[in-house]
Amino acid sequence: MQKKISTIRKSLVCGGEVSLAVLDTTAVVDEAIVRHALSPVAAAALGRALTATAYLCSWLKDENSSLSVSVDGGGAGGKLGTAGDGSLCVRGFIEHPDVSLPPRADGKLDVRSCVGTEGTLTVIRDDGDGIPFAGTSRLVSGELAEDFSAYFLTSEQRPTAIALGVLVGTDGRCAGAGGVFLQPLPGAGEEAISFCEREIARFSRVSAMIAEGGAENIMKGFGEEAVSVRDIFFRCRCSREKAEGLVLSLGKDEALSAAREEGGVTVTCQYCNTAYTFSEAEVCRLFGEEA
Repeated sequence: MQKKISTIRKSLVCGGEVSLAVLDTTAVVDEAIVRHALSPVAAAALGRALTATAYLCSWLKDENSSLSVSVDGGGAGGKLGTAGDGSLCVRGFIEHPDVSLPPRADGKLDVRSCVGTEGTLTVIRDDGDGIPFAGTSRLVSGELAEDFSAYFLTSEQRPTAIALGVLVGTDGRCAGAGGVFLQPLPGAGEEAISFCEREIARFSRVSAMIAEGGAENIMKGFGEEAVSVRDIFFRCRCSREKAEGLVLSLGKDEALSAAREEGGVTVTCQYCNTAYTFSEAEVCRLFGEEA
């Protein structure tokens, strides 16, 4: 079976006044589930954040540009963090990946209680010019689609209608994930804004729609073919060399003490859960000591 690839499809609709993006992030979210051993509700929360992050990354000017997103709403899942770059490589974590919550009254996963509503969503974007842009907005629902919409409106002055969703199968794996983004272009009229508000209401089941027919079918539902199609990947920037730097940052006394007591030191990347283990001898060599 061919491995599924996450994608973002873009086109212009509403007479060219609205940018439409449809993302299928099923493979990316499934990778996050496997790496972090996510519970269903944690997968739904982190998956929505990863989808929105991928959309934000699609506007970065080149592959050397990057951004990070942090969501701190005081919910049961704790803090959420995602990051990505202009090549659409994204990664992310949730503080409590095993969080368990009862479903909502309608049977859906309780993302609101997982994320929380008493806090902020912050985006830090680095276009490589040495002057990072930081924007923060208050959380409005904890469901994340509305929260990212609020961020776009208050921090970037760009009204954006957003639908996000993650469908977790009975086996705990991602059966469908993605989102729809409708953003009026600068100078668009009131009709374009009304169009976005009206159309986004059709995607309350966006994850199921992706699972059933894929992002391409959603795009065709607008009567449009994708103008551009790009792949999205779950890929981290961590490395053994960077992990070595973290061991060195502990300081000689603390690192050597830990290595001798535990037989080594392990550094685990928060974003992708990759563990880098350094034996006692390796730690000693880092500090120019004899094992």
